[in-house]
Amino acid sequence: MDISEELYIQAKKTRENAYAPYSHYKVGAAVYSDNGKIYVGCNVENISFPCGTCAEAGAIASMIAGGSEKIKAILVIADGKDLVYPCGACLQRIAELGDDNTTVYLANMEKICQKYLLKDLLPHNFKEEDLGK
Repeated sequence: MDISEELYIQAKKTRENAYAPYSHYKVGAAVYSDNGKIYVGCNVENISFPCGTCAEAGAIASMIAGGSEKIKAILVIADGKDLVYPCGACLQRIAELGDDNTTVYLANMEKICQKYLLKDLLPHNFKEEDLGK
């Protein structure tokens, strides 16, 4: 099975566990890391909306907790009429733990619809050297 298909299956399954009582917009994500494992996450809303957690952030946190620090690919799935793209904060997280060639897949409930390289979604990410060290 292709890794994108496995990411799709895992993200779709995990999306069902999303906590979205306010928006009713469930999102799932699956990260494929350099250790060959898949880590998953789902969105977790909070009544104080800025305090919620994106599915991508949850999957990335799970990857870090699992001992890996390198994203090879990530898939994000939601059931809206439009594809859900990672927000700016999540793109920066992906950039920090991936590289320009990290693959970002976007899916709906039926199939994988888009495939991007991170550099195409975030061409000018903030890097450690930008800190002026």
